[in-house]
Amino acid sequence: MAKMFFVDLTRCTACRSCQVACKQWKQLPAEETVNTGSHQNPPDLSFITLKTVHFIEKGKAGNVQWLFFPEQCRHCTEPPCMGQADVDKEGAVIQDAETGAVLFTDLIDQVDADGVRGACPYDIPRKEKNGKRLSKCDMCIDRVREGRLPSCVLSCAMGCMHFGDEKDMEALAKKRLESVKKKYPNAVLGDADSVLVVYLFQEDPKMYHAKAVADISTHPMSRRQMFARVLGRHHRV
Repeated sequence: MAKMFFVDLTRCTACRSCQVACKQWKQLPAEETVNTGSHQNPPDLSFITLKTVHFIEKGKAGNVQWLFFPEQCRHCTEPPCMGQADVDKEGAVIQDAETGAVLFTDLIDQVDADGVRGACPYDIPRKEKNGKRLSKCDMCIDRVREGRLPSCVLSCAMGCMHFGDEKDMEALAKKRLESVKKKYPNAVLGDADSVLVVYLFQEDPKMYHAKAVADISTHPMSRRQMFARVLGRHHRV
């Protein structure tokens, strides 16, 4: 059975422990950043930052609302990045049969990096500086295969991040949504039928991030992706 993240944004305090835990477990270097006038840092994902917490301030003086969005790969159930990568090199992007995790392999430097990033409706993959490789969250597949929680979930002290079997997380998400709607009537689950990282948004997802949810109408499938889909080049390990 596939694994799933459930991220309850109504409980996120932007402590960024998930962001730090990801860096620590993956042994990734810190970003060189500057003050941009926001608490958010770094300002975006990169080849060496696989998860970042977005700070969104909405409203006016006297009526300000903070929204927090810990961004990461959604691990799509039908990953467009894999369909695109398959056109250049089969096996560069695979989907783990046991967990559903979408993984970049050592062959990833043999694909059109810009094409793979462009195929992602969430704009997640990032290319290394002065190189050809791409990176993104891999669901802490090394930990999960040993029965351990992803590092970001383990670090979350506020009950925002959850991880487990897909059916259990779906049930938890639906139950929590029903409860949250009493206080936040606009609350929704983001793309719950097509991803393994399901966010509970208390407001319109577009208030959190332009690509918080997929917008198929403005993100058509390219000819290369269509050929890959027709050929049925889906790889699981």
